[in-house]
Amino acid sequence: MNCHETIDLMGDALEGSLAPERQPGFDEHLEECPPCRAYFDQLRVTLLALERLPRTGATSQRRSDLISEFQREWQKGK
Repeated sequence: MNCHETIDLMGDALEGSLAPERQPGFDEHLEECPPCRAYFDQLRVTLLALERLPRTGATSQRRSDLISEFQREWQKGK
């Protein structure tokens, strides 16, 4: 497995949904490739940090403004 294939599978691996037949190649690549291992570790740390953030139902005005702006720009591009 190469770096591109491994990176493509990282999301599935973090979710625990990596196909069993892909697991050995994924694990082997991470053992042999320090950059991919570091990237995967950073993704894992980021995911854990995001899971610890409070989930609130409240939305801010700034968020609403950004969504509206995005929708206007998206419509222009159509």
